[in-house]
Amino acid sequence: MPEKPEVVTVCNTLKKQVLGKKITDCLVYWDNIIAYPDVSQFKKNIIGEEILDITTRGKFLVFELNHYLLLIHLRMEGKFFFRKVDDEKNKHEHVFFTLDNNISFRFHDVRKFGKMYLLDKEDAYSKKPLCDLGLEYNDSTLTSDYLYQKIHHKNLPIKTILLDQSIITGIGNIYDDEILFLSHISPLRKGSMVSKGECESIILNTRNVLDRAIEMGGTTIKSFTSSEGVHGLFQNELSIHGKKGNCPSCGRSIIRTTVGGRGTYYCKYCQK
Repeated sequence: MPEKPEVVTVCNTLKKQVLGKKITDCLVYWDNIIAYPDVSQFKKNIIGEEILDITTRGKFLVFELNHYLLLIHLRMEGKFFFRKVDDEKNKHEHVFFTLDNNISFRFHDVRKFGKMYLLDKEDAYSKKPLCDLGLEYNDSTLTSDYLYQKIHHKNLPIKTILLDQSIITGIGNIYDDEILFLSHISPLRKGSMVSKGECESIILNTRNVLDRAIEMGGTTIKSFTSSEGVHGLFQNELSIHGKKGNCPSCGRSIIRTTVGGRGTYYCKYCQK
């Protein structure tokens, strides 16, 4: 599933091609992708809107239009392609935005898990889903005090807590493993057993890992590409996630287990 660095990579890729373009038509072939409003209202409202900017909030792409924010969550395998208007439809292309340069901007999603929301700009950040999101990883108010207060009473594994988008938004399974490895904290450790000093380490490594991943264009694992086959390179720098064999720090065996239903990699000697 794309995490913050991959979503930023998609954002930067799309900006080069769609900023300033007007949406002249919208076709929806899989209604469940449209989370809000209903499909007919979604199409009615978005036609005629210009794409003024694209940003991110957590794992959401945020398209700023004239009167609305278009939020797109890629989920497992969502991606975008640019086609000629009369190009044949691929069976996995589910939402088409026709742009005023006669290009069909298409959302492709094999699993059909992606979601789109079209919200009024004035109050979009005070409504779901944006109002439920926690701090961005690079927010100046993300401090050890903030994180400690959020987790010190929780008996869930710290791995699971860091995946909670209402605390820090944008961290997913891959980077969670990397952050905890660099912080020397076992993913199995309960949140209540993580000290304030360790919270500081988690924040520092979160920023370092995500900044580096964004610089490298994200991580290409399984089916993720940003758009038109643009691949990230951070998978070449992963320390622990998806690795087989020995720990890069101590040389002992890497353990693969499941935490909260997510495949997890760690070193029981380096991560206490």
